[in-house]
Amino acid sequence: MTASSRAVLAATFAPGETAVPSAKRFTREVMTAWAAAAVLPAAERLAAELAMQVAEAPFEIVWKHYGDAVQVELRQRTSPHGDPKGPSVDVEEWGITFAGDSRVHWARLTLPGSTDRVASEWAEESSRGPHWLGFLADASDLLAGTLDPDMVPAIIAQIVVPRLSTWCAVYTSDTGAGPRRLAYLWHADEARIDGLREQLAELSVPDSAAATLQLADSQVLAVPLIARGRSLGAMCLGRHDRFADESIQLSEDIARRAALAMDNARLYAQQAAANRALQRSLLPPNEPEVPGLDYGVVYEPAGEANEVGGDFYDLFKAGDESWRFAIGDVCGTGPEAAAVTGLARHTLRLLAREGYGVAAVLGRLNQAILEEGERARFLTLLHGDISPVETGLEVRMVSAGHPEALRLKPSGVVEAVTTPQSLLGVFPEVVFEADTIHLDHGDVLLAVTDGVTERRSGGRLLDDEGGLSKLLAECAGLSARAVAERIRRGAADFAPEPSADDLAILVLRAR
Repeated sequence: MTASSRAVLAATFAPGETAVPSAKRFTREVMTAWAAAAVLPAAERLAAELAMQVAEAPFEIVWKHYGDAVQVELRQRTSPHGDPKGPSVDVEEWGITFAGDSRVHWARLTLPGSTDRVASEWAEESSRGPHWLGFLADASDLLAGTLDPDMVPAIIAQIVVPRLSTWCAVYTSDTGAGPRRLAYLWHADEARIDGLREQLAELSVPDSAAATLQLADSQVLAVPLIARGRSLGAMCLGRHDRFADESIQLSEDIARRAALAMDNARLYAQQAAANRALQRSLLPPNEPEVPGLDYGVVYEPAGEANEVGGDFYDLFKAGDESWRFAIGDVCGTGPEAAAVTGLARHTLRLLAREGYGVAAVLGRLNQAILEEGERARFLTLLHGDISPVETGLEVRMVSAGHPEALRLKPSGVVEAVTTPQSLLGVFPEVVFEADTIHLDHGDVLLAVTDGVTERRSGGRLLDDEGGLSKLLAECAGLSARAVAERIRRGAADFAPEPSADDLAILVLRAR
């Protein structure tokens, strides 16, 4: 097992043309002294690559011998310019560490024939003390660190090789009862992976209980991956000598933890996929062509992949010569908010096509939300009707508790064009009235949700002191899509932290 180093040799090098050759010569002397000729070419090349990145300033090279591996550390007090490059040599691992004003670029080479000895030493040492508890804790942390089902098999293999086995194959089954497939294969000697894959094609893996098998020159320990009573696959470990009892116990414990992590990741992925499908169903299925209208939209849900956002927008044809638009914000997120969003979108489209005006549509939608009872959610909504005319666009709209809509003239003048009215789902007797405005050619109408206006930076909101109007004034002469993107970018730049609220932007521009 790699714990403390058994030998250490170091040397300091001056900058200049001789730095790299000197580093290679020192490395050759070290490998010769340690009888590590098998890794000499790789070690020389590794030392040269590291030295070439820092040769403009003094540096120190330290070689450490761990018994099963050798590690090179290149130490330099002042960090060089540019990002450090990983080695092109096949190494066990590499990384960058910092201590004060010094940087250490290190890499480790495995000595040939050491992987089985590493596993044996590790199992022997773990049986003499509580070391295995730390190992299992680290394994649990690694497995819990991902919710990607495709990453779990790779993490399993990286955990057990070379600590418990020389190689690891992870098989998975999508349904539990379906055919298993080899999801990930890892060998301490990467050159042997392809040959091992061919050998595994003939291996029959048990379904329900741990078993030891023989495969060519390897003893194989097959452990099922079972979580919540369902079989998810199997973990197969291989090594040249016999598995000790302690290794079998550890493997079974890791398999239980791995199976639970895999099941959690699958459940998360399924829920995320379902909610993405639900979110797509709440947005317009297509982008209609509206005569005389240039439009742009931005929609960004703030929740995680498993949470449906509460903001929505719509643009659709309502009659032969009229089109409707809407942008809304349901209180909250998740399935309850999605239910109100779906109700609002379908109600708007249905009543618009039956000839109801925008004010009448909102009145009926308000009643529909109230009839939902305890399941109802408050809704702010801007709903409007667009009619192309010779001089531009005629727009009739109602703002039900929604952030005010703004009109931008080509001259850069910005003005609010909606009258604030009651939000939906609160008062049963509310009566809505439509505002009518005209968009001349080149005029822009901007509608946003409060994910824009209430974007917070410290104690300030983006729309404090007319912040949104000032942002829109800078967009004179831009296309609708450019205006939408400029507003999105302005909201993102206003606060460095990710937004905790959904964001929707709708821009209508008369051509």
